[in-house]
Amino acid sequence: MKGILGLLRHKLPPEERKEAGESVFFSTAFADHGISADEAIPWEARAVEVGAKRLNADKGAPKLQALWARDPHMKRLDSAAMDQLMHFFDFATVVADRELMRQDEYGSFMIVLLSGTMAVDRDQQWGERVRLSEARPGEILGEMSLLDSGKRFSHCITLTECEVAILGAEALDEMMTVRPQLAASLIALLARKMSLRLRAVGARMTERR
Repeated sequence: MKGILGLLRHKLPPEERKEAGESVFFSTAFADHGISADEAIPWEARAVEVGAKRLNADKGAPKLQALWARDPHMKRLDSAAMDQLMHFFDFATVVADRELMRQDEYGSFMIVLLSGTMAVDRDQQWGERVRLSEARPGEILGEMSLLDSGKRFSHCITLTECEVAILGAEALDEMMTVRPQLAASLIALLARKMSLRLRAVGARMTERR
């Protein structure tokens, strides 16, 4: 469940949020690309489309904490920070063969895979769809679009039933307002992981040429 500040924030237009001193950095950044925030696909809309079922935080949060405790980067967050972080995530279960993200769309959320397997595919200019990787539990997907408000880099499709944790742009803005140090740490860690993954993807695509 989001905090009281988060619940109130969704009822305010961006101008009033700014006057109240609340962060709108991520939830309004899509305007930089000439689109409104309403045109970016939020998790709530995608969840309805794919038939996602809500996963109780009492089940989802411990799985996310356990996975990140073993991650060489995310484990830099101490237990107190990890506990605080869980309040900003939603959790869901999605059946197999559902596309959670589409290449070139604008999306305002990222996911962390908690269980199951997901395909990460990319359409090439010559028409071929290439399998970049198969995501396993603990992997983060869609963080690049969440951080820079740009188009999705790839398709992300469930290969099995998957449990996922979801962090949206508005939740990240809320975190920046009420837990700014936590937000800064998370963004830095996400940027580092994203850079390493893109380097690995670039190396694989170069080998295929």
